[in-house]
Amino acid sequence: MADFVLDTRLQEDSVEVGNLSLCNVRLMNDARYPWLILIPRVADVVEVHDLAEGAQTLLWREVTDTGRVLTRLYHADKLNVGALGNVVPQLHVHVIARNDGDSAWPGPVWGQGSARPYSRQALGDELDRLRSNLPVSWMMARS
Repeated sequence: MADFVLDTRLQEDSVEVGNLSLCNVRLMNDARYPWLILIPRVADVVEVHDLAEGAQTLLWREVTDTGRVLTRLYHADKLNVGALGNVVPQLHVHVIARNDGDSAWPGPVWGQGSARPYSRQALGDELDRLRSNLPVSWMMARS
């Protein structure tokens, strides 16, 4: 995983929550939705089939476990999971907790209005909440 480099667009649009066994977990900086992005820490991966079979299984386990946590924490009516990659080709999976009545419901979150960045306090609170509920490792200096 030493050759892994995070795409600059993912880095600019999100904040690190921490690392799972395979994935770097990031919070999308859009307070309208509880929205995590999981990025396998493997160099030069574009599609799920580019991962070794064991890593594919681990990716979906981490997506599933993360989705369960988001559903519980945010009382989600629906979980949206997607690995589009049309703009950012580096493999990454969006895991978004959706609720009936959110600003994009029932449509997709992409292309709906403008992102509303977290305030400094709200971002800190959100990161604390996620880090205490997800089995991530992280370094305080990074947040």
